[in-house]
Amino acid sequence: MSRVLALDFGDARCGAALSDPTGTVATPLQAIEQPGTRRGLERVARLVRAREVERVVVGLPISLSGDEGPQAALTREWAAKLADRLEVPVELHDERLTTRQAQRSGGSADLDSRAAAHLLEAYLAT
Repeated sequence: MSRVLALDFGDARCGAALSDPTGTVATPLQAIEQPGTRRGLERVARLVRAREVERVVVGLPISLSGDEGPQAALTREWAAKLADRLEVPVELHDERLTTRQAQRSGGSADLDSRAAAHLLEAYLAT
């Protein structure tokens, strides 16, 4: 297995979590501020290079009914921009309920990055 980076995209910040090389542990990282800017995208690219990430998973916000709203469209657009900057695959993965899980689980990492860790755990389990 290889390292996977999960990202919980938001306009103001992007939660981030990284797997260990075996793909069994998801660790929340510091959130990336203003991820939609050129500087924010470069921060993600630097993180991918520095941590030797081989795959990036971006949480796709889908409603409980399975519909995609405006935030899903923004997320798809951002993930496409990110994919253009990276030399590793970028995938979208359903992030339903990850924020709620992060709120319940608590922890010292910020909420967005805890949500990204739950997203990563769900992705790794598939």
